[in-house]
Amino acid sequence: MLKTSTVQVALAILLAISTANPCVADVKLPNIFSDHMVLQRDQAVPIWGWADADEEVTVSIADQTLKTKADADGRWRVDLAPLSVGDPLTLVVEGKNRLERNDILVGEVWVCSGQSNMGWTVGASFDADLHLLTTKNPQLRLLTVGNQGSQTPIDDIDGTWQRSNPKNVEQFSAVGYFFGLQLQKTLGVPVGLIDNAWGGSSCEAWIRRDLLDADPIYGPLMKRWKAMEANFESGQSKANYEKALAKWKQKKKDGKNPGRTPRSPEVAMTGQHRPANLFNARTLPIVPYAIRGAIWYQGESNASRAFQYREMFPLMIQNWRDTWGQGDFPFYWVQLADFRVEEPLPGDSDWAELREAQTMTLDRLSNTGEAVIIDLGEGNDIHPRKKFDVGLRLARWALAHDYQIDVPCQSPRFDSLTQDGGKLLVSFKDCGKGLHKHDYSEIKGFAIAGEDKKWVWADAKLVSKNQVEVSSEAVPSPVAVRYAWANNPVCNLISKEGLPVTPFRSDDWPGVTIEAR
Repeated sequence: MLKTSTVQVALAILLAISTANPCVADVKLPNIFSDHMVLQRDQAVPIWGWADADEEVTVSIADQTLKTKADADGRWRVDLAPLSVGDPLTLVVEGKNRLERNDILVGEVWVCSGQSNMGWTVGASFDADLHLLTTKNPQLRLLTVGNQGSQTPIDDIDGTWQRSNPKNVEQFSAVGYFFGLQLQKTLGVPVGLIDNAWGGSSCEAWIRRDLLDADPIYGPLMKRWKAMEANFESGQSKANYEKALAKWKQKKKDGKNPGRTPRSPEVAMTGQHRPANLFNARTLPIVPYAIRGAIWYQGESNASRAFQYREMFPLMIQNWRDTWGQGDFPFYWVQLADFRVEEPLPGDSDWAELREAQTMTLDRLSNTGEAVIIDLGEGNDIHPRKKFDVGLRLARWALAHDYQIDVPCQSPRFDSLTQDGGKLLVSFKDCGKGLHKHDYSEIKGFAIAGEDKKWVWADAKLVSKNQVEVSSEAVPSPVAVRYAWANNPVCNLISKEGLPVTPFRSDDWPGVTIEAR
């Protein structure tokens, strides 16, 4: 044991050291501000980070120098005046220490988000070997976001900006990469892409939780989650898991088929389905990074609740826009592709209803667009490999609406229906140079029904550049028409520009997901 005098001396030395060298918290930047980043051109650019409370922070880039002080929680932010495309820049941030970020470009920044079809990599797509040969592009920069889900806001992300090259592109979002590459080549400016997708993620995981709690339409969904959370907190779910795991191990030991390995309850709590998990862990950490807009490919996980998605999807978009504080920034999504078996008879479909909910969002929110890919799916695989075409269809929307380039982007959509005896005249809008039947000599994909709501395949023929006449001897008095209304429809009506007609129905009869909550 130390003598009292020795202890006193030691304490005095420690006190002297702490007085001479007070605890210093380095000024810090989030990982999104790294070497090789792209900053959005022609709009204010927020730069933020952390320091000691009340610490003075200086931010310098190009010909701008801004000063601020960290608040009581140690957070600080400055907003740079709009930057222009030019030579690589250096960002310097100084407080009690100095940070430097190099090789910064100014150009166009897009967020690429959703579930596995957005996360699907270039390396796993068709013609990957050829695409990877041309990926060395210093004007294209990539950032992949990583984090587990969280019920509390997370400040930072895993991942930093990388230059486009074969190694970095191979594991990057294929849809995002092909979208961004088309923009970069067309515009001739740097493009930055933020890959923020999580396979299998549900839409509600990307939304602020209090918004879901406030709307009765999500009541049953939130009730289920609150019950799961209560079981987790009490330890009941862990006990159930351990019992199930023990049974699984015993079956395996006995040489029986044990089935799927039981899933730990921790996975659900930190995973991609729990409401708000990804909003807190994947969206908030990159806000308010200046962006031009977002592209989105998701919906498969919500197909069984497609009717609910009519409200949930626009809520999510508006939630993001409100959180970012950049106004109604462009938001373009991919409609679900064709998938599963081809049904011999027309009928109901949860995937068709999910596509309908996506299309309805076009009329709910401004500055939105939908890439229809009903011709690009694979019946046996929920992950179609034709990601190059998907990226280009999204790029058409951005080029036409955000960069004023004259390219077609809108798939033809149902406009109106006229009944003429035993025939229905279907009119379309956004048809470009006109409608065209592709691959087959006859038009496929139309079904009609009478008041009895019994659907039959219809004969269809083009009668003008934007009108199709449909009829069937089995339905003498048709009142409703559907097109490509199936999980995996056989359909072949496109615009002469090559954009497929948007699946639709003229009726509002209750679907198979109307009660699903």
